[in-house]
Amino acid sequence: MRKIIHIDMDAFFASVEMRDNPSLRNKPIAVGGSSEHRGVLCTANYEARKFGVKSAMPSGLARRLCPNLVLVQPNFKKYSAASKDVFKIFQDYTDLIEPLSLDEGYLDVTASSAHRNSASLMAQEIRLRISKKLELTASAGISCNKLLAKMACDYNKPNGQFTVAPHEVEAFIKRVPIEKLWGIGKVTANRLHQLEIKNCDDLQKYSRQDLIHYMGKFGNNLYDYCRGIDEREVESEWERKSVGNEETFREDVSDLGEMKMITLRLAAELKETLEQYKDRIIKNLHVKIKYFDFKQTTIERQMNFSEQSFMTLLEERWNQDPRPVRLLGVGIKFVETKNDPFQLPLLTELAV
Repeated sequence: MRKIIHIDMDAFFASVEMRDNPSLRNKPIAVGGSSEHRGVLCTANYEARKFGVKSAMPSGLARRLCPNLVLVQPNFKKYSAASKDVFKIFQDYTDLIEPLSLDEGYLDVTASSAHRNSASLMAQEIRLRISKKLELTASAGISCNKLLAKMACDYNKPNGQFTVAPHEVEAFIKRVPIEKLWGIGKVTANRLHQLEIKNCDDLQKYSRQDLIHYMGKFGNNLYDYCRGIDEREVESEWERKSVGNEETFREDVSDLGEMKMITLRLAAELKETLEQYKDRIIKNLHVKIKYFDFKQTTIERQMNFSEQSFMTLLEERWNQDPRPVRLLGVGIKFVETKNDPFQLPLLTELAV
């Protein structure tokens, strides 16, 4: 039985800004563009979230919701440095670390001897060390697989943790709303609600074949997820053949201009992540689009790493099928061997 910890830094970019500039504390702040019509927020602190301000929101709308909102221009080099400090702490507990972004990752501590192999105590100590050393806060979820650990992480946010022990999985998962399952957005939730499916207990009444019939290939995963089953392993960063960054939207996005701004932000964050892989060579860039109906498409090409490259790929593929989008992702694939004939410089200049 695995022991998985999911760590998620609390309002990471905003928290770093408040740490480095104490005058921002206790004020509603957001990190992102300042343009009234085109700027998109990267994140907002919890004071701003009380007004409905959230990531991927146009800055003009955020200002209308929260007139006293303080907008801070993003500094990804600073966030990357803080992220490295966080992941250094993780390394004291396990080598099996899977970064999801600058502020989020999985730890497989199954074989760790720390705290007599208590994953809950390890998570508690990790969060305490982050608080004392870095003056930042983190939330944690602990369970026997990645799916449950990530869901558990949301239970005591911010600056808390929650454990789902193996013997608690069956009772825990039954009461989880379907919206909390990975891959379920507003459109899918509405389709399931029409079948009078509100939580995982309701979903468990359907067979695997029924869910595949109603939901397509995703129904196969859904059958397992609603039972708390997830066999995915924690992939250590040095085992990765690719690195990506993506975001699922609470509401579908239909405007190409807004998609480009989101892609720009995702690319900037990805660039900072790639600082950890300076010895690797990029082979291809790709952009992933998931539509409102869960149909997914990816465009991949050998190109120099730049914001324009990702936006070009986005525009080309979306124009072929211009429909509402629920997820955007950007990523790169590394050259796997030194003899690979397709080699590009790892990083070129990326204007932010």
